[in-house]
Amino acid sequence: MLWAVRARHGWPGPGANVFCLRERGLDPAEPLVEVERAPVQAFVRLRQKLTVTLGRPQRKRCEFPLLTRPLKDGTGVYEQIFFRTESAIRAHKTRGRVELGRAAGLEVAIDSAERYPWSFPGARVERRKLPAGDYALVKAGCILAVAERKTLDNLLTDFGALKALHQTLAGLGAFARAALVVEAQYADFLDESKLRQWPARHAARVLAEIAALHPRLPIVFAGNRKLANAWVQAWFAAVAAEAQAGAPLALEEAVARYEAVPADGGLDERIRAAALHGFPPRSPSRSWRPRSPKRPRPACGACSRRCARPG
Repeated sequence: MLWAVRARHGWPGPGANVFCLRERGLDPAEPLVEVERAPVQAFVRLRQKLTVTLGRPQRKRCEFPLLTRPLKDGTGVYEQIFFRTESAIRAHKTRGRVELGRAAGLEVAIDSAERYPWSFPGARVERRKLPAGDYALVKAGCILAVAERKTLDNLLTDFGALKALHQTLAGLGAFARAALVVEAQYADFLDESKLRQWPARHAARVLAEIAALHPRLPIVFAGNRKLANAWVQAWFAAVAAEAQAGAPLALEEAVARYEAVPADGGLDERIRAAALHGFPPRSPSRSWRPRSPKRPRPACGACSRRCARPG
């Protein structure tokens, strides 16, 4: 069991926040009736709340904020849990507020081999050998985030040793939070006047290959040195604020039990794939039912009509 709560409604209406009680253990003797079942596509902690995405086309996104309040007599605290849907989140007065506060202070480590390093005003900075990347956010001796800095010339030089570049980026991507920050625009890699001997088509292919082979490593084209420095400092501050805030143990335990599976677009996409590749042409929708027993008949018919349009 990942997460269980007792709520008044199975799915809150527009703009509604439903108060919940966390179910700490299920009583096998209690009679329970299953009302609805849906696959979980994403189960993520965002600070003090769980964000859940279900694998279905409608009524698919919701969240469970977990708040801690002090008791009136001051002897302890109690928890409050609310259940709200995407429509309620968009209508809430805090919809434009950022999730993270400000970090108390930054501790940044700069690789000892870095020449002409970026500056981090207000942060505690040290120079040392880093296991990966050029800049690292550190807390209590542990690395929280790593950034690899590349200028246009650096990256063009690495094009001549792609296997070594991929090895470097693989080590960078092993960290939970890492980024490749380029002091150039993406358009610069399509301008052959700036690419030395490399054709623009080859540069575009290399950048696409980096994104494909290292999906956990975002590439940030910051434009120039100043903006790249500013982006990394803001990113480090956000990561430090997230680590400083922490999360309730109940949410950490729930997320730890979730075994993520690659997103495949939900049940509709699985039906569509089966229709296009698993059945003969002009197959009637009734033949889909054995492969999608949980899908209502009208939905299978609608999906068959959508599949018929592309052929």
